[in-house]
Amino acid sequence: MAISIGGEMRQRINGALKDGYPCFVGTASSDSKPQISMRGSVAVFDKGTLCWWERGMRSSIDNIDENPQAVIFYRNSGERIHWRFHGRVTLHEAGAIRERAMGLTPQAELDRDPERVGVAALLHVESVSELSGNVLQSA
Repeated sequence: MAISIGGEMRQRINGALKDGYPCFVGTASSDSKPQISMRGSVAVFDKGTLCWWERGMRSSIDNIDENPQAVIFYRNSGERIHWRFHGRVTLHEAGAIRERAMGLTPQAELDRDPERVGVAALLHVESVSELSGNVLQSA
């Protein structure tokens, strides 16, 4: 079954920052040291891909360079919705993909990167599960 991020899922992810539920991105180094970061810029890039504007350029980037497997966690505590998106990350420092991801980024997040030194990070989703472990979708 192919991944299809649409409908309610797309709407919630794209509105996460505005709704007060920013996503978390989890990465791990090649020696398995985990890192988790709140990312207000997570958006649906296409039906099988999430993106975010990586402006921090710190440990998350280092981890992705070493180990491109990552997870994005969406949590809406008020409605008890918890989705985990697992997949492989690619980074885009220039070009059309970077520009498109930047266009999906909320202005408040872009304002925190006035020189636009950030990169587009794309998570190519391999599975979507609930916090309970129930797998909603898999590639």
